[in-house]
Amino acid sequence: MRISTIQAFNTGIRGIQDNYSAVTRTQEQITSGKRILSPADDPVASVRLLQLGQEASKLAQYKDNLTAATNSLTQEEAVLNSVNNILQRVREIALEAGNGALDASGREALAQELAERENELYGLLNSQNARGEYLFGGYQSDTQPFVKNPDGSYSYAGDEGQRSIQIGSAKMVAINDNGKELFVDVGNVNRVDTAAGAGNAGSGRISLGVVENKGRYDSEFYPQGSVSIVISDDAAGYEIRDAAGAPLNPPVTGTLEPNAAGGHEIRYGGVVVTLDGEPAAGDEFTISVGTADNSEKRGVLDTVRLLRDTLENTDDSPEGKLQRRDMLAISVQNLDNAMNQVLGVQTSLGARLNVIESAQLENDEATLINTTVQSGLEDLDYAEALSRLSMESIVLQAAQQSFVKVSGLSLFNFLR
Repeated sequence: MRISTIQAFNTGIRGIQDNYSAVTRTQEQITSGKRILSPADDPVASVRLLQLGQEASKLAQYKDNLTAATNSLTQEEAVLNSVNNILQRVREIALEAGNGALDASGREALAQELAERENELYGLLNSQNARGEYLFGGYQSDTQPFVKNPDGSYSYAGDEGQRSIQIGSAKMVAINDNGKELFVDVGNVNRVDTAAGAGNAGSGRISLGVVENKGRYDSEFYPQGSVSIVISDDAAGYEIRDAAGAPLNPPVTGTLEPNAAGGHEIRYGGVVVTLDGEPAAGDEFTISVGTADNSEKRGVLDTVRLLRDTLENTDDSPEGKLQRRDMLAISVQNLDNAMNQVLGVQTSLGARLNVIESAQLENDEATLINTTVQSGLEDLDYAEALSRLSMESIVLQAAQQSFVKVSGLSLFNFLR
């Protein structure tokens, strides 16, 4: 086979270039620490690395979400602890205000502390996180959830949503609780309206009604709408009648037996009221399903407000004392309901934080496995690469030296 001079030159140059390229590629691998510099180096491993890179991005996002969820729930837990402390103090004030020896100045001092606690509670219910989002606004995290009305009552301006965040491929966790469910929809024991008949002849007075058995109230009292208490002809007993004034079937009657405070407690359909004073024969008192402030639910802020108003606006007259007695009894029970509601959410927060903790461990393990697999596919074996570089350098030198010798061969050297 004939080999031309140009062919010999091209073959030598190509050999030098190929060997130089191999040396350069190995140097790049050593410099970068990566075995695969382009998909062509290992197509199968390159595809797998692309999948692992996408998985790593998701795991990193889940880690950020886990951090955000932990921060949000931890802050909410701290706020709820403060709310519970305030409610506990308000309950203590309510019990202290029931002391019969307390004078007007003492009640005024308690009312002033209640005003401060009310404002503190109002601020906590409008708490914001580090991003400026309201914790208890539901989905409307940019809108202040609790608003004070001109008449002193409070309204909820948020919604009933609960924002969630993804912390795993198939895991979501709620990162807030809406204020309506937590602080507004609190069971109100004073969910009935009471009134004395306009034509009553005696000095009898009916207290605020208290629902002491919700099951019986829902099944027996609520369907009727209202009932009346009619004092018997001898003023020693009473009869419960329906809204039309007719006796119930079967009839419900009782005797007026004074309790330790001198009042007469009457129970029907899960509701208890107290008749004070001296009712006369034929006097009538009505109990009806509550409206307005006496609805089924009463917000915790309004519970504190009504308690404060009672301490501020009642005097030491017999009627004033009875008004305080009624409101204090209702307030204590409503505060207990509110604290139980907060406690229930705190339990839920603890459960969610436990889920986040376990998800964090799973995320860390998955990240470690993902990193290990990536390292096995793309990281360079330095010992092998350095040995290969030494061999490739020797081959390059040999190619260069052989090219010098071959390029120096010529028939003209023998014609001298």
